[in-house]
Amino acid sequence: MTNTLSASKLNELVDSHQAKIAVVGLGYVGLPLALAYSGDGYRTTGFDIDDKKVDAINSGKSYIKHIDGELIRDQVKAGALSATTDFSTLKEMDAIILCVPTPLDHHFEPDLSYVISTIEAILPHLRSGQTISLESTTYPGTTEEEIVSRIEAAGFKVGTDVHVVYSPEREDPGNPEFAATNIPKVVGGHTAQCLAAGEALYGSVFDQVVPVSSTQVAELTKLLENIYRSVNIGLVNELKVVADSMGIDIWEVIQAASTKPFGFKAFYPGPGLGGHCIPIDPFYLTWKAREYGVHTRFIELAGEINRAMPAHVVHRCAEALNKQKKSVNGSKILLVGLAYKPNVDDDRESPSYELMDRLAAQGAAVSYHDPYVPVIRPSREHSHWAGTPSVSWDKGTINQYDLVLISTWHECLDINELAEWSTFIVDTRNATASLPQVIRDTKTLKA
Repeated sequence: MTNTLSASKLNELVDSHQAKIAVVGLGYVGLPLALAYSGDGYRTTGFDIDDKKVDAINSGKSYIKHIDGELIRDQVKAGALSATTDFSTLKEMDAIILCVPTPLDHHFEPDLSYVISTIEAILPHLRSGQTISLESTTYPGTTEEEIVSRIEAAGFKVGTDVHVVYSPEREDPGNPEFAATNIPKVVGGHTAQCLAAGEALYGSVFDQVVPVSSTQVAELTKLLENIYRSVNIGLVNELKVVADSMGIDIWEVIQAASTKPFGFKAFYPGPGLGGHCIPIDPFYLTWKAREYGVHTRFIELAGEINRAMPAHVVHRCAEALNKQKKSVNGSKILLVGLAYKPNVDDDRESPSYELMDRLAAQGAAVSYHDPYVPVIRPSREHSHWAGTPSVSWDKGTINQYDLVLISTWHECLDINELAEWSTFIVDTRNATASLPQVIRDTKTLKA
């Protein structure tokens, strides 16, 4: 096949804002990325198999809390942004960016089914000259083994006919300090020509592009970033359990240690890990490392500690109920915060679900309150909770519960109201730190 669009030609199209950009997967990574390109004047099309997301975008509506619907409306109205479920129109695109999920299966092994099904759906519509970029977090070698191999099996020469790059997402949902475009963008290419195409593609909208020598380096870069966080969170979670046994407030310890101006970065304990990255990414590397006969003991130990935190929190709930001469079995427990982090509606891999499961398994009647998750959405992991609504935030509702468990604390919630209305609070996020000591002594427990 002939090369109809070289890396330099793509650069020309990008520079003149004539390049047509496709973003496949319109979730927490794909939608902000599509808006970054459309907002910079590129004809951008979002592709997704979810009709509801496609219809929302084309109607100018947002389905993600921290993304303003007005921004979507403006881009759709300007003709810069549209969405579709019709993958046949991919042949019109100059660049195709894949932002699809890469979860773990029930054996904690990589599930690349979304990546594979997406590239298989793209292949019939692929043409010479296009650039394909994978942004989904994965193990080193995925781009070569799953993307490049399939494209070349279809008759294209990667680096000549089609350019393939890997550029890991670095989205931090709900963090106003970082927009999609002011976070440095790491890019690795299958060949030098591929890398040049990737630099052209991302350099058009990102403030800084960081080229690396291969797709494998870029893939491992993303894993390192999240393994670093996982290991440090595992450390502080273990210290939390130790501190509890000694009667020491770990939050006070962390605050004191944070005054050191060098050699220390604060990480905080919690009820477990949430979000798409930290609970999942380390296992992609441990799985791949076994292929090379390497046992990643340090990474796996951190994972074990972090996965054990929900059980620790449930044990602390039992202790709190015992103080009231009650048991978990038969108690009404309200979990506050279903999202995995504060001030967002993102509940992917949230430890709140495991807390609910464990408490319910011990006989508790479990409800939740989260202003950003009014109803639990269907998912393959937590389908049994789908359709469950968030209860009201008022005294008449909350004082019916024997125990309130703070799993995630949103800034819009009032801790003083909660302390006034609730019988007892188990706090995993240090949200009760501002309460008067007398209240903390009588009706709160840190977990």
